[in-house]
Amino acid sequence: METETTARLEETSYLSRPEGRIAYDIDGSGPLVVLVPGMGDLRATYRFVAPILREAGYRVAATDLRGHGDSDAAFATYSDTETAADVVALIEKLGGPAIVVGNSMGAAAAVISAAERPELVSGLVLIGPFVRNARMSAMQRLLIRVAMTPLWAAVAWKSYLPRLYAGRRPDDFDAYRDRVVAGLRRPGHARAFSRTTHVSHDPAEARLGAVAAPTLVVMGDKDPDFADPKAEAAWIAQTLRGEAVIVPEAGHYPQSQQPEITADAVLRFLRGLGDRA
Repeated sequence: METETTARLEETSYLSRPEGRIAYDIDGSGPLVVLVPGMGDLRATYRFVAPILREAGYRVAATDLRGHGDSDAAFATYSDTETAADVVALIEKLGGPAIVVGNSMGAAAAVISAAERPELVSGLVLIGPFVRNARMSAMQRLLIRVAMTPLWAAVAWKSYLPRLYAGRRPDDFDAYRDRVVAGLRRPGHARAFSRTTHVSHDPAEARLGAVAAPTLVVMGDKDPDFADPKAEAAWIAQTLRGEAVIVPEAGHYPQSQQPEITADAVLRFLRGLGDRA
């Protein structure tokens, strides 16, 4: 049976950009919260958290990255900077300011958005955030790029995803993974995904010092993308003068692995913003 959450996420709207359209959905009333997924994911990654935020009195917009989900794959570039520009354009269209919630690569875009347009970003929630490049050898980087070439990107990503869900997996993990993989098999999307794997997060790291927005860092204690998730979360929180929350039994996707814990931390942060939200 289709849930109310799933039905709402299927109500797709589009933001027109110079080279294509960015898909998003929006519902609720109150201060605006924009949810940004990471590389290889869908806006439905927030399928459990978004309803909680709406019920708490927020207007919630969830967006697909360019070349992902229902967004077009006709763009020439897929970097953090371009994603940040898409986020800013969406906030302007919907009427900001907004609290921006970004997961993984989406967190880098959120940082750049806050640095470049502080009047539009009243707060940041960075989940499993890549705001600087991960430390890896040249051989590791080469192997990842080879594995994620367009020809077999869907198969490789399907195989790799369970590792990113270290700890507790959502009950619908298998069905959701199939949905992610189906998205990669849409015309042009595997190519867009492959190009996204080449993205450098140097632009986000370079802008960390320019971020003035209050910041919450949410990190799964088992996030396999970081050698020491707790240390990475602490460094980001200290650098941005924010706070960090470590989510137990969660990997790279606390928003779907431990949605109640994640939503509770986000709501505490949002309420603490007061009039600034």
